[in-house]
Amino acid sequence: MRSNIHVYAGTAGHSAWFSEDAGQTWVHPNSHSGMYLEARVWCFSSHPDMPAHVFAGTDMGVYRWDEAPARWVALPSPMADVWALAQDPSDARVLIAGTRPAGFFRSTDAGQHWQALQAPGISQFSDINMGPTRVTQILFDPVVPGVVWATVEIGGIYRSADHGQTWQLLDQGLVSADVHGIAVVAAPDGGSWVYATTNRGLHRSTDQGQSWVFQELKTPWQYTRSVVPRLDNPAIVFLTNGNGPPGNDGKLLRSHNHGQDWEEVGLPGEINSTVWCVAMNPSDPQLIFLCTNLGQVFRSTDGGAHFERLPHEFGELRALHWRALPEGARQAPHAITRPQIKARELVAMAQ
Repeated sequence: MRSNIHVYAGTAGHSAWFSEDAGQTWVHPNSHSGMYLEARVWCFSSHPDMPAHVFAGTDMGVYRWDEAPARWVALPSPMADVWALAQDPSDARVLIAGTRPAGFFRSTDAGQHWQALQAPGISQFSDINMGPTRVTQILFDPVVPGVVWATVEIGGIYRSADHGQTWQLLDQGLVSADVHGIAVVAAPDGGSWVYATTNRGLHRSTDQGQSWVFQELKTPWQYTRSVVPRLDNPAIVFLTNGNGPPGNDGKLLRSHNHGQDWEEVGLPGEINSTVWCVAMNPSDPQLIFLCTNLGQVFRSTDGGAHFERLPHEFGELRALHWRALPEGARQAPHAITRPQIKARELVAMAQ
């Protein structure tokens, strides 16, 4: 395995953690790194054209990780609680953020300035959970350029055809507006299918979201969270499943026919909660990271055929991300500060 694999874990109350050895050991930078030690980190985004930076959505807005000084920088923004982030594949400076309460914001200068976007029908409060709604995922369509998808819990599915500047609500056929995740899968006929996960099950659209069909799963639970196609083979799709947030059991499901049928992928040991995140990167489609809601982390080096459980177990995890840094992009070891070295020693002792 390459030595330049960096993995990022977002926690619900212990900020962002880092691994420089593909998940074997982890560093928990303290407040000297620029982010509050007990921040809630909901999402990450990075872009190969911007290797010096990683963006994080937190309960205190958007942060940018600067690789050379190994520090977080809080970016000025009108958003407070940022649950979803994505960068335009065609322009790394364009970011779209989704918030709690649900709203969309767009930046064209790498997060220095933000514009609030109009989304017809979006609600900031739900009578179902008696609380704020939230944007759970933003996805730039990998098949149709310029199209962006967004999921809202509790609020349905939105689609933009102009790089996120305007939005349309597409919820026809959903059995639940409590939407968690979305994926666009290249279909066998040359088009694309769109999958969406909800608290009541998986949905599929074959008409660009104009209508959705519930797709029942052969598992004990219909609760689904992440759906992600393998980046080198769209016929292989992964789906996370469990008995609720956080739940006390979960499964990873895999399809070999573009999401039409599903089988369970065996994960080592006892699963402590709903399987939550799947992290992939086009620099190595065979390397896949996986986590449960309550902090177990798994790694596959063979495209998801087999997974190993990694040693460290977190508390509550909400985001998992990895990337391959260019060789020589940073001084070894990690150009970290003495407080961070102390944090690393404490983590090693805990293991």
